[in-house]
Amino acid sequence: MQVPAVPDILKLRRGTGAPRRIQDNLTIALFLLPALILFFIFVLYPIIQSVYYSMFNWKGFGPAVDFVGVENFKKILTDRVFLIALRNGLLIVTFSLLFQLPLSMFLAVMVARDLPGRAFFRTIFFMPYVLSEVITAYIWLFLFNPDPERGLLNALVTLGGGKPVLFLGNTDIVLITVFVVLTWKYFGFHMLLYLTGLQNIPTEIEEAARIDGASPIQSFFYITLPLLGSTIRTSVYLSVIGALQVFALVWIMTKGGPVNASEMLATYMYRFSFVRFQLGYGSAVAIYMFLICVTFSLIYQRLTRQPDYLTGL
Repeated sequence: MQVPAVPDILKLRRGTGAPRRIQDNLTIALFLLPALILFFIFVLYPIIQSVYYSMFNWKGFGPAVDFVGVENFKKILTDRVFLIALRNGLLIVTFSLLFQLPLSMFLAVMVARDLPGRAFFRTIFFMPYVLSEVITAYIWLFLFNPDPERGLLNALVTLGGGKPVLFLGNTDIVLITVFVVLTWKYFGFHMLLYLTGLQNIPTEIEEAARIDGASPIQSFFYITLPLLGSTIRTSVYLSVIGALQVFALVWIMTKGGPVNASEMLATYMYRFSFVRFQLGYGSAVAIYMFLICVTFSLIYQRLTRQPDYLTGL
């Protein structure tokens, strides 16, 4: 009698053929089903519904019957306020990449080293991120109050002999003011990301560089930055997507004003959808926001698809 080989015995024990594959696929499908249901209800269905309503002149009451096709999409592209909102979003993205993320990385490098009291500084820097955007907005509304008797910053300005500054009422500086608040709110989050990336870098590499005579600056640019590549890509992606979708903080502080100087895509959409009750038009704006974010995500993923230096260590 011929004894089956070891691989044949293993196949006999665990089952082979189409029935086994069907059983495995069924098990996978059952485990994925709850997630797929939630994904359809909270992601796919709202997108499909927005696409449907964007083709109607719908006020939000009763069925949508006034079909306008793509007229809402054409009207948005010719609206000066929408173009201002798009420009402001791109400016916030640019400011974030040029100032917010470098500041976060600099602070992460500082508190990751043997800095006295670094645990205290980590807590202080990360604390603003824990606050909600609503609380953050009201804190800074108090600080930016144009009345010197109520606003801390203007009290300091007048104390030095200057005139009160309309931080949120001046069209020339309101966007910069909003960006300062956004930076204060979110730089701690990005600092935490960079801290996590720095902790994954083996200390032996930096020690070897110092032994070879590399200065701290050379070590940072030629060792730390390349090894932080994946963390930087994640931080940039989250920063850009967040800047394009910022809403609550801007709406509470300025409502997009003055004269649309701080209008964002999300505030523009909210204004038409829930203030003017033009939900068909607002749905079209939401579709544009979705397409912008998806397009950026696809292009960014393709451009940043490269191996991580740490995988070979």
